[in-house]
Amino acid sequence: MSDPNKSKSDLEDSKKLQELLQRLAMQQMDVSKSQEDKVPAEHKFWKTQPVPQYDEVVETEGAIDNEKNVQEIRQNPYPLPGSFDWVLIDLENPEELKEVYTLLSLNYVEDDDATFRFDYTPEFISWALKPPGWKKAWHLGVRATTNQKLVAFISGVPADLKIRTNVRHLVEINFLCIHKKLRSKRLAPLLIKEITRRVNMEGIFQATYTAGIVIPKPIATCRYHHRSLNPKKLVEIGFSALPRGMTMDRLVRRYKLPNATTINGLRPMLEQDIVSVRALLNRYLAQFDYGPVFQTDEDVRHYFLPIKDVVYSYVVENRDNGAITDFVSFYSLPSSVLGNPKHKTLNAAYLYYYATDVSSEPVDEGSESPKRSKEYTQRLQALVRNAMILANNAGFDVMNALELLHNTEFIEELKFGPGDGYLNYYLYNWRCPPIENEKMALVMF
Repeated sequence: MSDPNKSKSDLEDSKKLQELLQRLAMQQMDVSKSQEDKVPAEHKFWKTQPVPQYDEVVETEGAIDNEKNVQEIRQNPYPLPGSFDWVLIDLENPEELKEVYTLLSLNYVEDDDATFRFDYTPEFISWALKPPGWKKAWHLGVRATTNQKLVAFISGVPADLKIRTNVRHLVEINFLCIHKKLRSKRLAPLLIKEITRRVNMEGIFQATYTAGIVIPKPIATCRYHHRSLNPKKLVEIGFSALPRGMTMDRLVRRYKLPNATTINGLRPMLEQDIVSVRALLNRYLAQFDYGPVFQTDEDVRHYFLPIKDVVYSYVVENRDNGAITDFVSFYSLPSSVLGNPKHKTLNAAYLYYYATDVSSEPVDEGSESPKRSKEYTQRLQALVRNAMILANNAGFDVMNALELLHNTEFIEELKFGPGDGYLNYYLYNWRCPPIENEKMALVMF
């Protein structure tokens, strides 16, 4: 029999969390004038979509719009302005892959000061957009009719996502990018509507996506944290500042890491580890309310088997019995450094997924703020510290981590500093009460 007092308490907690997310959203909307200018038009579009609105208190979970038969879905593409054409991008064609890379490298996400811009490599784009089950129909571009130049792009990839007690087969939408000179053409809503139509034609009606900007209505907002690996370069490019009263030599010593790893049995992931890694990851991620489910060995092979300059994965092997007890990974996402005479690239490692067989269950559940065991916390700290050592040895300048999973167990201790950036998580056509960051486990590129 359910406890009515507990249900009431849970509902109050959910409302408080929604109010907090709303305040965070309003704060972020004040970050820059350029963002404020964009908000009204974006909200006008999103009010027509099956997503919760800001003033909606979400108490139940489930689809917003009913699923349709394929025959009920619009059969023809949405019309574009006369000077543009829809195209499918063949990422297995090196020339078309390079076109996507060029569009993203010149027009995708950059910071408010126009100092850094993501520089997804062609190898990374191919990896991110061709997981098992990928469809060319979901790699959607827009070309200028006159010269056939690629001027816009949006993508979707299949995923199995646990949303509290539901596991939904949906798509992850990413890489929505429009040429800077065409931002006033209102192409973004058309890209979103058309990719939605194409996904619906495959019988899928939910999607997850992230954005640095705020639109209705985030289910979570996670802050970025940064751990300096090459502090001198980070100061020289303006990524971080030299603290008052701190010399460069002292700053370098503060963030210095050893050359050698410290965990016995730590080694790069191999083909032979795929089955064990999949089992370990799925067991570990099951404790979170929002995260991936790796249904097949092929999923794990694709996302985690190491690829130089793309994804780096490591396991801890028990040398007595050969069991895989721990896993940690990060991916490479460089940024172009704009207008700096000395440095052209910021080499950033992003903490990806990790898992351990050490129990993460709180040891003092009766207290108001239960803590996890010292053994578990120390294990996570050791895993990520060793990942930092490996990233540093591979030439990365910084390691970035979002405030999700159990990252708060090590962020402060390993000298990660809070950044200015936030990542908002969204669901399309799925009503979901907000989720606490420590229950979030989905890492999107």
